[in-house]
Amino acid sequence: MPSLRAAFTDHPASVGESYGQHMGVAFSFGMRMIAGGCACLLHGLLPFLFVRTGSGIIGKLHEEMVQHRRRAAPPAGFAQPAE
Repeated sequence: MPSLRAAFTDHPASVGESYGQHMGVAFSFGMRMIAGGCACLLHGLLPFLFVRTGSGIIGKLHEEMVQHRRRAAPPAGFAQPAE
């Protein structure tokens, strides 16, 4: 079993971030996901509202995550821990 410190730092380090940086990125993603979900719920009720908002947010989040993953790629030969 990993140490308590490792439980908070291993995954952020695997994506090139500190604990605080990772928390900020995760909170940012989470808030945008909540906003997109609310837009989708309102769109379901009133289909003329937020016609492309949910899919637009998903697309932007995906692109941001893929770009970040490329920037934070570990050096060759470094094995990332399984999730």
